Amino acid sequence: MTSKRSARGLDWLTFFAADVQTGFGPFIAVYLAMHGWSDAQVGLALSVGSLTMLLSQVPAGALVDVLPRKRLAALAALLAIAGSAVLLALWPDPVPVYASELLHGFASCVLVPALAAISLALVGRKALSERLGRNGRFSALGNAATAGLLGLVGAYISIAAVFWLTAALTIPAMLALYSIRAEDLRDRVSAMRKRGSGEHGLRRLLLNRGVLVFAACVALFTLANAAMLPLASTAITRSSGAMSNLAVAGGIIVSQCVVAGLSPWMARLSDQRGRRFVLLLGILALPLRGLWLALITSPSALLLAQMLDGISAAMLAVLVPLVAADLTRGTNRFNLCMGIFGLAVGIGATVSTTAAGVIASHFGTPLALGGLAVVGLLCFFLALAAMPETKPQKAAQELATA
Repeated sequence: MTSKRSARGLDWLTFFAADVQTGFGPFIAVYLAMHGWSDAQVGLALSVGSLTMLLSQVPAGALVDVLPRKRLAALAALLAIAGSAVLLALWPDPVPVYASELLHGFASCVLVPALAAISLALVGRKALSERLGRNGRFSALGNAATAGLLGLVGAYISIAAVFWLTAALTIPAMLALYSIRAEDLRDRVSAMRKRGSGEHGLRRLLLNRGVLVFAACVALFTLANAAMLPLASTAITRSSGAMSNLAVAGGIIVSQCVVAGLSPWMARLSDQRGRRFVLLLGILALPLRGLWLALITSPSALLLAQMLDGISAAMLAVLVPLVAADLTRGTNRFNLCMGIFGLAVGIGATVSTTAAGVIASHFGTPLALGGLAVVGLLCFFLALAAMPETKPQKAAQELATA
């Protein structure tokens, strides 16, 4: 039986972990530009972080699988993120900045599967969907609250204070981690590690149809999704001027509020109707959002589009760890599978921003947004045609029928 203390600890750990990650968003680019970095130098620094995250997804997931103490993995990741924030705040010079990006990139790839592993060990597979719904809610609330707080700190104190605050926010995250009792995790972690690679070893995991199709869906989803808000923000800036800043900030908050409200419902729906149904529902909001943004460029249109983004984001937050747990049942490859899905997200995001930027510069923003909507529609049809149901009872029924 999971103690209330551990359950609450995980709630607040998820909240403050989201707080910490928010500090490494667009603030880095602003900070470096204010210290005289050129656009090319800023782009290189951000690329170092992005490439590190891309290459670290699978190794970090495998590392968390191997480690018997999941809380220790999360603690090490939080300490590394705090260190990277301090490096940025103290020395905005190339070598410390690149070191910070490397440290943060790998630590982030450890923190995400570590949180998922703690969630799984705390409640078990049967209650995992409900737990992931709570995680999604607290993570979204953390993102929404911290985005506004860091913006105010950067505007009225200093941009460097953003990174000092980010480092400071790791302290309540560590306290929340400490409140999760080790004995509430020990039995399930021990049982999972005794399974080893199980009947479905690493090779079979990488060749598993569900893993490959879901990874492809996640990659296409991110390819369609990642560049939508930046492109729409640019278009609204041209038409609305200074009002665009309020619209973008409001859109982010609206999206996170929708995620906070819908994540528990998405989790329950995945148990009632199956993972595939929720996947299709979340993906369907994506082409609708892209089409809406392509046709209408106004601050109010952006707010509505971000409501649709909240639906998709809630789906992704719940389903990525849940489907990974389904597909690795009976093995100790849960976090490795999470790493594969994280790699798919990274590839999709990298291609999205580059390709959409090229299309927008040559053919205009509406066509680029329309193209992203088409990719979202292709993702929907791929999931509809090829994604198997991974919910254990339904998956067994499908096999029996076949």
